[in-house]
This record gives sequence, C-alpha cells and structure tokens, in this order.
Amino acid sequence: QVQLVESGGGLVQAGGSLRLSCAGSGRTFSSYAMGWFRQAAGKEREFVASINWSGSSIIYADSVKDRFTMSRDNAANTVYLQMNSLKSEDTAVYYCAADRTFLHIRAVATVDYWGKGTLVTVSS
Repeated sequence: QVQLVESGGGLVQAGGSLRLSCAGSGRTFSSYAMGWFRQAAGKEREFVASINWSGSSIIYADSVKDRFTMSRDNAANTVYLQMNSLKSEDTAVYYCAADRTFLHIRAVATVDYWGKGTLVTVSS
C-alpha cells in the first residue's frame, strides 16, 4: 500500500514557475514508477510526466516537454515536478500516481495508487 500526498500548487502568472512535490509512504516507494497527471475542468485526466523507479528514465507529454522537469528522491520518498514557463492551458488539478508493474506510467488505467491532487491555476 502506498499513500501519496501532493503539495506546491497555487496561483501563478503566465510565464511563472511552480514546483510540485509528492510525498509517498511505505518502504517500497523506490520500487514504483511514478507519474504526474493533470485534469482541467471539464476534461479527461491526462498524462504529464513519468519517471522510472531509479530516476534514470523520464518521459514527458509533448505539451510540457522542455518546460517541465520531473525528478525523484527515493531516500526522501518524494517526487517533484518543476514547472517553468507556465501557460494558462496548464491550469488543472495535478495528481501524483504510482505503478509497480510498468517501467513508466502513461495511462490512467495502469495506475495503482493516486494522490488527491493539488490545484495549479495560471492567470493570463
């Protein structure tokens, strides 16, 4: 069982930056692939980024590539999402996700555990 708690969301102007954190519980945290998803109002939840268990492999959605950076600290049971050059279309609730089966998390259906989310609002 893994419990995930996101933090770091808030209101930011377009072009600004935010850093999201996701703290995980449990001794097996380092064995999970971790991901970030987001869900804007009225839209489906979508993939943002994923990192493998060791942090050696990271993938991004095209919409955030070169602006967002995902990382993890297994000693601290925490993953991060550094978001730069934020746009109004990045406004959404951001969710942390964990999966033990695959190298990366790309699909909502493969997620084993979800956090409750943190709201990011980008004003234009």
